[in-house]
Amino acid sequence: MTIVEVLKLSADYLQKHGSDSSRLDAELLLAHALGMRRLDLYLKFDRALSEPELSAYRDLVGRRARGEPVAYLVGHKEFMGLEFEVTPDVLVPNPDTEVLVQRAVEIARGSGAGFRVADVGTGSGCIAIAIAHYASNTVVWATDVSGEALTVAARNVARHGLDARVHLERGDLMDPLAGEFDLVCANLPYVAAGTTLPQSAARNFAGRRLHRDVNGRERVLEAWF
Repeated sequence: MTIVEVLKLSADYLQKHGSDSSRLDAELLLAHALGMRRLDLYLKFDRALSEPELSAYRDLVGRRARGEPVAYLVGHKEFMGLEFEVTPDVLVPNPDTEVLVQRAVEIARGSGAGFRVADVGTGSGCIAIAIAHYASNTVVWATDVSGEALTVAARNVARHGLDARVHLERGDLMDPLAGEFDLVCANLPYVAAGTTLPQSAARNFAGRRLHRDVNGRERVLEAWF
């Protein structure tokens, strides 16, 4: 089977299994399986796949059809034009969160050197790293209660060469941080325990990391008071 044939079949299959981005999912998974860029799939659309390649791709498509996020399957996700490692130990960076980063960068750029930022509940580190990357006058301290998440974040910090300006601390909310901050950012758990998520949301987020309190808003409020 050729690339174009495999893409059509797998996109149709994923759509039937509930993916609302089935073609994109199929392309990302096939590019990953073949070690190509997505563009290469169309430049080499008539290339035949070997049986080992087909087998590896079938496994990825099957896992996606059973609900695993594409980012976990390929091990990375783009956010704010930057590439981040993601694993099941962290939430997949959400494009909606880019609005938060854009506003934070705007505020920071309008300030002086040594602008201190706290990123509470950093997860993969995408918010802290993106702010430091786009606002060179910032120093960012990022916290998380999960040691596993901080391990992923540390690799992302190193990947982007920001070890000198992004500092990771383990602890709840602002507890491990000392001193005053010019800006505090957070994308904290926000869904109350017992909430039933839409299927599309449940498939793209690790639900246990969204549910923290009877009222998910309480976690957000605790960060400020």
